[in-house]
Amino acid sequence: MRIDEVVSYTTDDLVAVVVRTDDGVEGVGQTAPRHAAVTAHVLHDIVVPYFLGRDPWDLEALVDRFLREHYKYGGGFLLRALGGVETALWDVLGKSAGRPVYQLLGGAVRDAVPVYASSMSRAVTPEAEADRLGQLIADHGFGCVKVRIGGRMGRDRDAWPGRTEAIIPFVRRKLGPDVDINADANSGFSAARAIQVGRLLEEHRYHHFEEPCEFSHLERTAEVAAALDIAVAGGEQDTSLAQFQRMLTIGAVDIVQPDVGYIGGVSRARRVALMAEAAGKPCTPHCANQSMLQVFTLHLAAAMPSCSQYQEWGIEKNAWAEGVYEPLPQVDDGKVPLPSGAGWGFELTPEFRRRATEVRQSV
Repeated sequence: MRIDEVVSYTTDDLVAVVVRTDDGVEGVGQTAPRHAAVTAHVLHDIVVPYFLGRDPWDLEALVDRFLREHYKYGGGFLLRALGGVETALWDVLGKSAGRPVYQLLGGAVRDAVPVYASSMSRAVTPEAEADRLGQLIADHGFGCVKVRIGGRMGRDRDAWPGRTEAIIPFVRRKLGPDVDINADANSGFSAARAIQVGRLLEEHRYHHFEEPCEFSHLERTAEVAAALDIAVAGGEQDTSLAQFQRMLTIGAVDIVQPDVGYIGGVSRARRVALMAEAAGKPCTPHCANQSMLQVFTLHLAAAMPSCSQYQEWGIEKNAWAEGVYEPLPQVDDGKVPLPSGAGWGFELTPEFRRRATEVRQSV
């Protein structure tokens, strides 16, 4: 078997990737969303030429050699583009073997994946946020939700003055004592301010405190983790495996959060999950949007023992993610059943293929 052709389907915000082999197997993948035209250019200029003609069963070795060969260009768009081919190749392998991807990753360690309803909004008032999260709990049985606090890369600036201090107790009061609640600061605070906010989260029995300080300053986050009892989470922005190892070694986080789309695919995210397992810490991959990335992350979480807590489930509706693939995963009683069928268990819709810009490269 060899990789015979790679086809991209690009819209304003999304690149879907189809890999075809010389024996007729077709696998589907996706890059991380946003800036799709740039990602597609990197995909076809740098990534695809390396993989054409290769044996898909060498997938993880190919990923490693590709990144070593292109070491001067690592991170950012290169890893986003790589993730598109890499996830499509996992689909190829699953379909070739007649097995779901999670079995290729080690086999199912759980029969369903518990998920939390993850808000992406800071524009919403505490009252409106509590109402919509409460409705999602009623409709889908979520046992955990997440709210946004502070301001993204905010340097102690809130979305508006006093919002953080208002939303933390309000959402707890409205949702009651039996729902777990996470809070995400998106690198919003200094260490001192993060500790202050963290104590408020502890007072109201929140579940985890995500990315309290600027993500690149591990020592600041480690200072916060050492000062608080609430679990500190982080890692969504990180793409270096060595950085994840440092993060775990110095105790910067209690929960590690690689993103399949940002880190270059499932293979490298799995390495982080294995690091977490060795360190005795949970892995909760970042997955904030409703796209194929949700399915990739479900397979990873199904197979990794360290993915033992609620996994992230984006709740925001994005037009760019609608009508792209089917069947869509569904949350029932706060969990998502493992996908069935070989590979990822879904296919691109014909309508998406028609409306996207198609580019082909072949051997």
